[in-house]
Amino acid sequence: MPAPGMGLGPRGARGFLTEEEKQNMPKVTWPLIRRILSYLRPYWLQFLFVFGAILLSAVIGLYPSIITGKIVDALGSESTTLKTLIQLILLAFAALTVSQVIGVLESYINAWISQRIIFDMKNQMFDHLQHMPHAFFTSEKQGDIITRMNTDISGVSTVISSTLSNIVSNIATVVTTLVALFTMSWQLAIVGILVLPLLILPTKLVGKTRYQLLTESQAKNDEMNQLINETLSVSGSLLVKLFTREKQEYDRFVAVNEEATRIAMREQRSGQWFRVIMGMFTQIGPLLIYFAGGYFIIRGLDPALRIGTITATVALINRLYRPVESLLNIQVDFTRSLALFTRIFDYFDRVNPIRSPKNGYKPDVQNLDIRYQHVSFSYDPEKPLLTDINFTVPHGQMYAIVGKSGSGKSSVVNLLPRLYDVTGGAVRIGNYNVKSIDLEYLRDCIGVVTQETYLFNGTIKENLLYAREDATDEEIEQACKIASIHDFIVNQPDGYNTQVGNRGLKLSGGEKQRLSIARVILKDPKILILDEATSALDSISESAIQEALDHLMEGRTSIVIAHRLTTILKADKILVVDSGVIAEQGTHEELLALGGIYKELYETQFRLVLNMENNSDGIKEIV
Repeated sequence: MPAPGMGLGPRGARGFLTEEEKQNMPKVTWPLIRRILSYLRPYWLQFLFVFGAILLSAVIGLYPSIITGKIVDALGSESTTLKTLIQLILLAFAALTVSQVIGVLESYINAWISQRIIFDMKNQMFDHLQHMPHAFFTSEKQGDIITRMNTDISGVSTVISSTLSNIVSNIATVVTTLVALFTMSWQLAIVGILVLPLLILPTKLVGKTRYQLLTESQAKNDEMNQLINETLSVSGSLLVKLFTREKQEYDRFVAVNEEATRIAMREQRSGQWFRVIMGMFTQIGPLLIYFAGGYFIIRGLDPALRIGTITATVALINRLYRPVESLLNIQVDFTRSLALFTRIFDYFDRVNPIRSPKNGYKPDVQNLDIRYQHVSFSYDPEKPLLTDINFTVPHGQMYAIVGKSGSGKSSVVNLLPRLYDVTGGAVRIGNYNVKSIDLEYLRDCIGVVTQETYLFNGTIKENLLYAREDATDEEIEQACKIASIHDFIVNQPDGYNTQVGNRGLKLSGGEKQRLSIARVILKDPKILILDEATSALDSISESAIQEALDHLMEGRTSIVIAHRLTTILKADKILVVDSGVIAEQGTHEELLALGGIYKELYETQFRLVLNMENNSDGIKEIV
């Protein structure tokens, strides 16, 4: 009988719940179970085949052990022929082969089912997350989103192909083995069952000790990795050198390393003693069964008992160990499986408050005004961000929004394409509340150039086609010419097939911004939102592109958030946002005459930037 439970590293860890898992143990309810089963229901026919194969494999798997007993009896009989012996051996081999083939087929079907379920869940999750509001992505950590999308859903494969199948397989193995044991000799069956605790309990006890030591060791290794990451990174090592803390950091590392080494040595020692103890028990178990069988034969307590039956009993008891041990850990496996589904369902249950209305309107927005009527908004109900915002942008005009950092400028414009929804009042296009307009149509009508340009990891052309998939090469080139980026592109070795890199890192800020503007030009929207659209450009680049923006804004209703005075001066009206309200509005001259917030901004920001630009232009002219 091989020593069980030798791999107590990962296996022992699987047999116990962490303190965090105990505290966050999901509540088992019928709705939760029914929801999990809903993902399995489309594949019920395949599951029937798998469970049938498991049961058949469990029954056939008995025969090698039973036939081994018959071979032993045959060897002790004078009437046994070589032909009989060969037949028994071939029969045992055939049973083993059939059992293995069925096992392979069952594993294949099981893997197919689990991968299809993962396929379904990932599609559902991606579609669900695509339609979540912008606030979801600003509040959730990107790492958590990726973990739920990939790691958690992929973990469902283990639940289906391993946990669920193992439970069914273990139950089938235990039931069929017990039936075979009691059929051969109920006395030895009872002895064999009494021996099982001698094999399982030491595994559980030593396993728990090693698991605790492994947990402590992992915590110390995490602490050591954190220390290494902090002190040996570029910034960390520079800080250590500047403050001459090499000696102190070395002492810290030695202390942590020493503690980690001490725990690792304790864990290794416990593993060695475990192997010795289990080696003894694995020998004692069969000896007890042989002793009991011999006692029954010598005393004549069971006249039908044969040596082969004793041998078969030892083999079958060995077959019982793994399934019984696994079933004792069923609570752990079940809890972790439920926790995995609970984490996935947590995302599925996140409500998306920004939905497209049923049969939403699709008005021609080109000749309609934009109206903000008593608009209020907040991310946190207890901390209002915008309060009673009122203004109207007549169609075809351009309004500039200015204000100090954090005053709420971007929040104002984000309400128009419904990246967020108002908490009070209404944003209207003409007489249509934006909430009543078909959401996809609304966003198709609005072009946005953001301060932080985002490009997908692909070619320049692929990023431009994101605006309009059916755009021709001529239309793409024309948009890039207007955005003053065409010459740069054609001078690249691969032209429009140039790779931009992850998030466009192969391009400068100005190049990315001009590509972003070209993308909006290609979209040809009815309404424009420019959020610091020229912030990444130097004065020469801005001058080259400002004419393009003027051309783009011509005849379109536009809202511009800008810090550059050259942009603000072109506005039909300027809105000054301060502490979540429209504090002032009017033309440049009117606002300066008020002597309020705008004049302060002009004195501290706009004029300073204008002077820097003028000085820069003067230097370039001299050069």
